Amino acid sequence: MIKSILGRILIESINNNSPNIITKTTRTLSHFAFKPDTAAVSDGDTTRMNLFQAINNALEIALVSDPKAVVFGEDVSFGGVFRCTVNLQDKFGKDRIFNTPLCEQGIVGFGIGLAVAGATAIAEIQFADYIYPAFDQIVNEAAKFRYRS
Repeated sequence: MIKSILGRILIESINNNSPNIITKTTRTLSHFAFKPDTAAVSDGDTTRMNLFQAINNALEIALVSDPKAVVFGEDVSFGGVFRCTVNLQDKFGKDRIFNTPLCEQGIVGFGIGLAVAGATAIAEIQFADYIYPAFDQIVNEAAKFRYRS
């Protein structure tokens, strides 16, 4: 019953472009608007690369375009276990590409702190299985930080 009433209100407000229960909330999703700064990619020259090269290239583009971006994690300064960060420290320096202790919870917590301070934090966790110790930071800190006063 309630589900059908809410569905009807939502559909009516969308069709009539009128205020509804969603727009009357105090929080909106407008903070997360994507506004691309370049036009869509057109036909042109491309470079064939494997996944690791593509990640390295994407990190380099991020570091060039954002002077506040930093990459950190276990063994990233020498290129990482999969070589995805190879040569980045040589290009961007030890202040922007650096190793952290072997502590996934600390890496994620540090990334949250950097982001709060205004940096673009790019944290590398070597393997998916290692993310579990950092779940407390992800679920209880990063995910909820926006809603704190």
